Amino acid sequence: MGVYIKGMGNISPQNSWGDAPLLANPIGYAGDRLKCIEPDYSQFVDVKQLRRMSRIIKMGVAAGSLALQEAGLKAPNGIITGTSYGCLEDTGIFLSKMIESNENALNPTPFIQSTHNTIGSQIALLLQCQGYNQTYTQRAFSFEHALIDALLDLKDNPDQFILAGGMDEITNYSHALQKRFGIFRRNSSSSLDLFKGHDRGTLNGEGAAYFVLSGIKGEDNTICLDSAETFFKPAKTTFQNKILSFLESAGLRADEIDMVMIGKSGDKTLDIESDKISSSLFSSSSVGVFKHLCGEYPTASAFALWLSISIMRDKKIPDVVVQKDCRRPLNNVLIYNSYFANYHSLILLRTC
Repeated sequence: MGVYIKGMGNISPQNSWGDAPLLANPIGYAGDRLKCIEPDYSQFVDVKQLRRMSRIIKMGVAAGSLALQEAGLKAPNGIITGTSYGCLEDTGIFLSKMIESNENALNPTPFIQSTHNTIGSQIALLLQCQGYNQTYTQRAFSFEHALIDALLDLKDNPDQFILAGGMDEITNYSHALQKRFGIFRRNSSSSLDLFKGHDRGTLNGEGAAYFVLSGIKGEDNTICLDSAETFFKPAKTTFQNKILSFLESAGLRADEIDMVMIGKSGDKTLDIESDKISSSLFSSSSVGVFKHLCGEYPTASAFALWLSISIMRDKKIPDVVVQKDCRRPLNNVLIYNSYFANYHSLILLRTC
C-alpha cells in the first residue's frame, strides 16, 4: 500500500527551501565538505527558544515546519525521525567540557540535548503533538526505517498524518575524525565535478528533510510513496534479483521504471556496483545522481526523496542531476542509495 506526499521541507547545501525554481542555480563547494544553507530560524521558532537549540535541532524544526506549511497542517498525528549521528554538536560540547572540568560541575543541558531523539521531541514540544514519536538510529538505514514505520502506521490508520524525516550534521569534530579514514577527497575544486575524472573518495555532506505522509488522497496529491526496503552487504550475485523481487512485489518490471535516482558517492571503486545495476537492469530508464549536490552522509536518501518528488512534480530532470536522460514520462521513479557499498536501500515513488 502506498501513501501520499502531502508536504515536504528540506534544509540542504542547495537552495532547497523558498520559492526558487528547482536547482536553477546549483551551488558548488570547494574542499571536502558541503554545508547547509540555513534560513532565518526566527520565522519558525521564538528567538528566546532558539538560543537553547543546537544547529541540527534548528534545521530539523525548520524542515518539519516547512513540510507542515506545505501540507496545510498545524500539527501531525505522529513524528518519526531517522538520524545516524544525532546531535553531534551537543555531544561534542558535553564531552569537551567533561574533559576540561575533570568531570566536575558539568552543565547537563548539552548532555540532555545530545540524545538522538531530541530533534523529534523538540518538534513535538513546539507543536504540542502528543502522538506517536519515534527515532530510528540504524546508521545508513535510519531514514529508510523511519519511512517503513510510517508506511506500516498508515496501513493501519490511513486517515492520519505522519511527519517522517531524516537528518545528520557535520561538526568540526566529526569531520576531523572521518577524515582519518581517508574517505574524502583531498583536492576538490568544486563539488559539482564529483563524478568527473577517476578520483577516489567522496565529499562530506549534511541535511535535514521532513515529509508529511497520509493514506488519504487529496485533490492536489499527485505522487505517492509506494514502498521501501534495505539490504546490508548483499551478495553481488543475488542483489540484482533482490531488486527485481522488490519491483515485482510492487507489480512492476525493471523496464517500467522511468528514472533511477542513484546514490553514487563519486568514489570510482565504490560506485562499480551502482554503475552495473543502472546499465544492466535499467538500460532503458533515465538515470539521475544527487550526492554532488548534498554530499555523502547516512541519511542522504532523504535529500534524494525530496529531489525525486520535486522532479516528478516539475516533470523535468534538471541538467545538473542528469546522468542519462531517456525523456520518458516520470511515472515510476526508483531511488537506489548505496552508502560506502555496505548499506543499500530502495525507495519507490509513483504518480497517482
